[in-house]
Amino acid sequence: MYTFQQQLQHIQDGKGFIAALDQSGGSTPKALLGYGIDESQYKDETEMFQLIHEMRTRVISNKNFTEDKILGVILFENTMKGTIDTKPVPTYLLEKNIVPFLKVDKGLEDLNHGVKLMKPIPNLEARLLEAKKLGVFGTKMRSVIYENNPKGIAEIVKQQFAVGLEILACGLIPILEPEVDIHAKEKSEIEAVLKKNIRLELDKLKGNQSIILKLTLPSVPDFYKDLVNHSKVIRVFALSGGYDIETANSLLAKNKGVVASFSRALLNNLKEQQSDDEFSSTLEDAIDSIYNASIT
Repeated sequence: MYTFQQQLQHIQDGKGFIAALDQSGGSTPKALLGYGIDESQYKDETEMFQLIHEMRTRVISNKNFTEDKILGVILFENTMKGTIDTKPVPTYLLEKNIVPFLKVDKGLEDLNHGVKLMKPIPNLEARLLEAKKLGVFGTKMRSVIYENNPKGIAEIVKQQFAVGLEILACGLIPILEPEVDIHAKEKSEIEAVLKKNIRLELDKLKGNQSIILKLTLPSVPDFYKDLVNHSKVIRVFALSGGYDIETANSLLAKNKGVVASFSRALLNNLKEQQSDDEFSSTLEDAIDSIYNASIT
């Protein structure tokens, strides 16, 4: 099973991408609907989460879901505490040499200054220590930028880095995800302000403090090249952000050194009603296409 240092090396230098399987309470019904299960097929939250766990289990346990193309998986907390083949999910992943991450944010605040900050994250240290005991390597947390408001963008970045430092102090590696909405009117201008603020916070990191970034695919190809090469950035991942898989892959391939951390683009064509062979073939096609875009 991977040691922490081996996991770090795998994430930093490995070929492949991260699968984001971290849909939480608010986004789970939509994810299930995309999978072919509507709300009439479950009566409460318990059944809903059981169904999404079965979907994730079907993906993770598939023969095509392997370390040579999948670097890591971002898990929802319920999934982290669940099992596959009687093993804790992080253990199952580590035995496949795939690195487990935990989504730690608790959703978004209302829009203010053109952004949605993260809501407070209660009991963060206790949750991080529990995750670490289960073998989790790192975390992910998301906030969203909708408008070119320098005050709001600065607040987003400062919050991401402040929580990131708490995560580093607990011995885990944070993925910071200040998402830019793909429909934002001044998307490229927002990305310029975002990058400037990220660089300011990176320069404050000390010693061996390093983070992972997960960013919206930029309007200008290779715009985040200096972040990819920054000594305090372990890796830059890209989110699909609502793009279909073909568009996301096309944009990703234009950004050298950036690799995918896709959710919807990975899962979109998978259906509960598919036979095992159909499901496996569809998943293989998605994995191969995202992998190829990630290593271009």
